Amino acid sequence: MLRRQATEGEKQAGSVVEPQSGLPSPSPRNHLLSPESHMDVQGYKWVRWRMWLCRLAAVLSLGLLLIVFHWRPRLAVLARCCSCPLALADILLIRDSFGQHHVVEVFTEEVEEGSLQLLGQLEDTEWRDTVQLYKDEKTLLRYYLFEGLRYIWLDRKGAFCRVSVLNEDWTCKDLYSFQKGLSHLEQSFRRRMYGLNLIDVPVKPYIKLLFEEVLNPFYVFQLFSITLWMIDHYFVYAICIFIISILSISISLYEIRKQSITLCNMARLVTNVTIRRNSGVEECVSSLELVPGDCLIIPQEGLLLPCDAALLAGECLVNESMLTGESVPVLKTPLPAGEGTYSSETERRHTLFCGTQLIQAKGGGPGGVGAVAVVTSTGFFTAKGNLVSSILYPQPTNFRFYQDSAKFLFMLCFVAFIGTIYSFVVLFRTNVTWLELVIRSLDIVTIAVPPALPAAITTGTIYAQHRLKRQGVFCISPPRINICGKVSLFCFDKTGTLTEEGLDVWGVMEGGPAGFSELLPEPRLLPPGPMLSGLACSHTVTLLRGQPLGDPLELKMVESTGWTLQEPEGNGKTLDAEFGGHRVLAVMRPPTQRLQAQGSSTSEAVAIVQRFPFSSALQRMSVVTVSCRGDSALAFIKGSPEMVATLCRAETIPAQFSSKLHNFSSEGLRVLALACKPLDRNTDFRTIERGEVEKDMQFLGLLMMKNLVKPESAKAINVLRMAHLRTVMVTGDNILTAVNVAKSCGMVGSDEKVIFVNATPPTAQSMATLRFSLEGGGDTAAQNSIEIVTRDLYQGGFGYHLAINGRSFAALCDHFSEYLPKVLLRATVFARMTPDQKTQLVKELQKLNYRVGMCGDGANDCGALRAADVGVSLSDAEASVASPFTSKTENISCVPLLIREGRCSLVTSFSLFRYMALYSLIQFCSILILYTIKTSMADLQFLFCDIVVVTLLAIVMGKGGPSEELHPHRPPASLLTLPVLGSLFIHICVVILGQLAALFITTSQGWYIPLNSTVYGTANLPNMENTTVFALSGFQYIIMAVVATKGYPHKKPLYHNVIFLCLLFVLFALMTWLVVYPGTFACQILKLYDISDMNFKLLLVALAALNLLTCFVVEVLIDLGILNCLRLLRGRRQSKKQYKRLNVLLSDSPSWPPLNETLYSTDHTLISLS
Repeated sequence: MLRRQATEGEKQAGSVVEPQSGLPSPSPRNHLLSPESHMDVQGYKWVRWRMWLCRLAAVLSLGLLLIVFHWRPRLAVLARCCSCPLALADILLIRDSFGQHHVVEVFTEEVEEGSLQLLGQLEDTEWRDTVQLYKDEKTLLRYYLFEGLRYIWLDRKGAFCRVSVLNEDWTCKDLYSFQKGLSHLEQSFRRRMYGLNLIDVPVKPYIKLLFEEVLNPFYVFQLFSITLWMIDHYFVYAICIFIISILSISISLYEIRKQSITLCNMARLVTNVTIRRNSGVEECVSSLELVPGDCLIIPQEGLLLPCDAALLAGECLVNESMLTGESVPVLKTPLPAGEGTYSSETERRHTLFCGTQLIQAKGGGPGGVGAVAVVTSTGFFTAKGNLVSSILYPQPTNFRFYQDSAKFLFMLCFVAFIGTIYSFVVLFRTNVTWLELVIRSLDIVTIAVPPALPAAITTGTIYAQHRLKRQGVFCISPPRINICGKVSLFCFDKTGTLTEEGLDVWGVMEGGPAGFSELLPEPRLLPPGPMLSGLACSHTVTLLRGQPLGDPLELKMVESTGWTLQEPEGNGKTLDAEFGGHRVLAVMRPPTQRLQAQGSSTSEAVAIVQRFPFSSALQRMSVVTVSCRGDSALAFIKGSPEMVATLCRAETIPAQFSSKLHNFSSEGLRVLALACKPLDRNTDFRTIERGEVEKDMQFLGLLMMKNLVKPESAKAINVLRMAHLRTVMVTGDNILTAVNVAKSCGMVGSDEKVIFVNATPPTAQSMATLRFSLEGGGDTAAQNSIEIVTRDLYQGGFGYHLAINGRSFAALCDHFSEYLPKVLLRATVFARMTPDQKTQLVKELQKLNYRVGMCGDGANDCGALRAADVGVSLSDAEASVASPFTSKTENISCVPLLIREGRCSLVTSFSLFRYMALYSLIQFCSILILYTIKTSMADLQFLFCDIVVVTLLAIVMGKGGPSEELHPHRPPASLLTLPVLGSLFIHICVVILGQLAALFITTSQGWYIPLNSTVYGTANLPNMENTTVFALSGFQYIIMAVVATKGYPHKKPLYHNVIFLCLLFVLFALMTWLVVYPGTFACQILKLYDISDMNFKLLLVALAALNLLTCFVVEVLIDLGILNCLRLLRGRRQSKKQYKRLNVLLSDSPSWPPLNETLYSTDHTLISLS
């Protein structure tokens, strides 16, 4: 990292400087969300003579070499530099995990002498061993910037590493050591290492944007074409195309700059913050100066946080909707001081993320107000920086349509090459000048390869994006709209997505060694005791301006007890004194008048002195409470019954625990368990560790809550299932509750069975096991009928779905990898899944070649939403960066809409691609035919065909909306298939035959006058041959627009696109007029020959009608699969999609799944995928 450069000019050497401990980058920039440093980096050094040689070559090539270097920066590096060790490199060539090459410059920065003195004072031996001070040396920092992140040189590792590598080993205990603050010198040194705390989105000036846009291959090709046309005297056409290009560039520059400014304003956050220095002084500084390790003082009224920070003292109420789309504020609590390595992902409830709004801070700052946190990440290393980076540098979309588009363009280039050779030979034999020979030959390239093709195929996506926006669905990644059309499986979160966000308390039941008490409908009916106190206290609800805020479930739970929440005011000393001097976070007070159980005593107020917030990974939360005067202390735990039971003493759990849980969960109830244990009242509860609290608990009872399925869920699921799209539920809830919801919303049919998958990891006494058991298989009647059910299952008597929980999913992945694809193929319910497991599930499904969609609320599902091919976040935010799509409609009805729009957009892109290819090939054939007979097309004839006919049709062709229904068959995504290539080939053959027929009919007429063979090209205009070929080709452009525009089943029928239909009729009428009665003016302008034979003109129109009929019949036959007979010649091939091959394999298997058999990890009796 720090390089010593000797003044005597000796060879450069370096050393690693690492701090005594470090902070990890707490942003979710992990291997699941964005590729970590799976990069191949090569070092290069400038070579002076090579640089001068390249400059000379650039001058001689008239700048062409510089354009090539701009398109391929890698070639520029290889030409100007020589390879060298990374330690000596001036330039780095980076190959990322997607195979794309990037060129970055290595920067060097001199570090002050004082910084080294600071390093010498640090206790870390590694620093002392590797930093040696020499008076005749200066110290250099070597680094580069890539996608906003800073990478620094570490000599010991012999590589450039992210600057966050300096911080990745800090423990929670180390973070607490920073509460004293940093010195000015230490902060200055760290700022040199990390750079400014700024998420800097570059807003390029118009001049630079213009330069980059003009050097786009599309516009370079346009410039080449315009130059060629100007030399060839096609002035009017060239000027029109030039004006259109200027307009296109201007609109593009405006949009790019507008988006950059919007993103810059969203990303840039500079404010004043208060930090603590090591001298104890609090200082107000700009947020730009913040570095990891700074001690941040958060005011009581909160602030918009400019960095990621770990909360060390006090509690903060935070609105994280900007990052997660979750509108409910979250209560953040102090980080436990342990020896474990700090990670923002595992410590989310103790981490304040950059860009989130801190609504309120209390109980931790000076005087008991505000809070104290330590900065853990700055700039692009923050959570917000990662999400901005994902917008600035999106992962390339691996979509077949876009890949085939590029291949098809190369095919057109090959056709152009053949045409160029043909025209060169034909023209050479006519003895034209060499200049005209070259110009005419190159002109064929501008005709065969349509430069507007890339722009044309995006119009369908643009129309779809606007339609989605009107429906309340916002998209930050337009290319993914086409991918929506190919989605084959959609995953749904349960709570808040399929079911209502809020829950209603259904009942409560106390439990103990003697069994369960009777079910009470309301917790307020409970007698005073630990169960009632636990329900009142086990939450993270807080007050904001007197109103309770928090998780909807916890709000309902507290409301059902009738207890009221009180929070400390001022420095909180009064409440602290009331509860034995303990630091009070909140007080729960029972109602003054409440329904009392006969003979029971009244409840007393309870103070919450420590909170351990709910964690999806741990499936629980806990609190520590003390009674009045601090007489006694109790710890309460609330969470999933399965998890709470594992933390309770076995003798306290009722014998009927499993059966009661099974019954309640089967009814679709959300079940929570509570437990408690007494603590020593003299313990310092501020420093008590979570692991110490959450063990040896006493089971208290169960709380049941009713979570209603949203009315739109069943309808949307039914639409998807009817369209043969798999639907999967991924939830953190109980597996029986999830199965009940799956049945309620139609994921599992009433006549379908559910089979539970139970996998256990190996222990010291047993091997890993895997077992498939039928739902309801516990009672005798079910056991007796198991053989009948099994026989029906294997003989296809009914459908079945697998259900699996997170623990079994983990064991399946680790120990039964050969069974994992088979389970994934048939599983519909995934319960008790952690956020990481949701992401892993999406990845595993993608390995089976599914196009996976994910719909969730954006909070716990953030990783899965970003990993999916199509992520939909249900959020009030207009553009939540948690996923590519955000829907303001808070139900899943947006999913069928999105898929319908995706299919419509994909079909439209297909149609436009085929049309633009057919248009260029029609014009290509016309020109070659005319070249052969020593003539050509006029300037305004080109203009009429390209602008009046083709461009107008291409613009309005994509306006047709999606079909109202989802069809069972998805549209194709590959251009290089037999139907597409076959139809193009047949249509072009019909086009050539039509143009040749028109030409031969003309030459066979008695009034035919041959053209002048002594002149060539436009000098021969007007003539009969040109007029007939132009007339028929004009009809063919319109005919192909009709043929290429596909409607059913993914788009509305053609007549719904009124503008396109009207334009077709107008253009047909216009072409008929130009053929039948053009008039003197039109003949002069377009250089047409006025043929007087009306019968011949009507024959031309009839020929065009025959062309339309032939092409239409051919297209219908191809759609019906007439070309599939050619596939029979090569034999039937297996599908390329792994899940389809596996489905065939399992359908033929007589024994899958093996019910009520225990399989071991070494048992490979099932058919393997290979």
